[in-house]
Amino acid sequence: MLSESSSFLKGVILGSIFCALITMLGRIRIGHQNTMHHEHHHLQAPNKEDILKISGDERLELSKGFQIYCIILVKPKDVSLWASVKETWTKHCDKAEFFSSENFEEFESISMETSDMWLMMRKAYKYAFDKYSDQYNWFFLVRPTTFAIVENLKYFLLKKDPSQPFYLGHTIKSGDFEYVSVRGGIVLSIESMKRLNSLLNIPEKCPEQGGMIWKISEDKQLAVCLKYAGVFAENAEDTDGKDVFNTKSVRLFIKEAMNNHSNQVVGRCCSDMAVTFNGLTPNQMHVMMYGVYRLRAFGHLFNDTLIFLPPDGSDND
Repeated sequence: MLSESSSFLKGVILGSIFCALITMLGRIRIGHQNTMHHEHHHLQAPNKEDILKISGDERLELSKGFQIYCIILVKPKDVSLWASVKETWTKHCDKAEFFSSENFEEFESISMETSDMWLMMRKAYKYAFDKYSDQYNWFFLVRPTTFAIVENLKYFLLKKDPSQPFYLGHTIKSGDFEYVSVRGGIVLSIESMKRLNSLLNIPEKCPEQGGMIWKISEDKQLAVCLKYAGVFAENAEDTDGKDVFNTKSVRLFIKEAMNNHSNQVVGRCCSDMAVTFNGLTPNQMHVMMYGVYRLRAFGHLFNDTLIFLPPDGSDND
């Protein structure tokens, strides 16, 4: 009798595990549907010659009308990075807000009251859409280890229509599944935000938890949700085909270039129009800020075809 009870309990446990696996695989399979109907795009920055064809007045209107809202996901352990990000590149966003896992008195932030990164991301996107959907057309989400050159992001997006479902950054492929890595930053157009927002309350399509057996990362879970809405990951590149959203630091790129292309370190390192670098320390954030926005070589004139003006009241430099 005892043996029969034990066998019954084992059967119940194994059956539960099997059902959980079927549920999770079903979700993944659904996330993959439509993949064969979507041709992956490598989106490129606009050609400078094309920008020159735009009149001066039109360029001025473009620079004034381009608005990007920056979302930075942080935790208390990121306090030193938090301070560095706040003091450096985020000043160049049209608006930047920090979303923290809990209340944190030292820095102004919006508490998500959870340490789960996917729940933080969901709540941050929901908050941004509800509050700013009529003010911003592009939404840029990063971790505090990322340094961004916002003006290069604006230039990249210049000829992209935000009423189309854009979801772009540095794409990673896992089998047939493709997603934008949060380490390089994630850009969503307002149309993608609308579609995502419509799914957040539908657990069958965009669950709060990634799976019953194991969790998947927040950037993968976002891709699963967006696929239900017909929004697909797209890799951002410059006109030479180099990535502009980078998941590594400049230091690592230079180290790799020195090992592999010692006679062309700078040329082979990274794109001249890079938007992000990741994996930076607080000290490296300030070094990047100095190099990107302060240091100038005397006698070299940089006549950009378009200037993005800072928002009114901004203290950016």
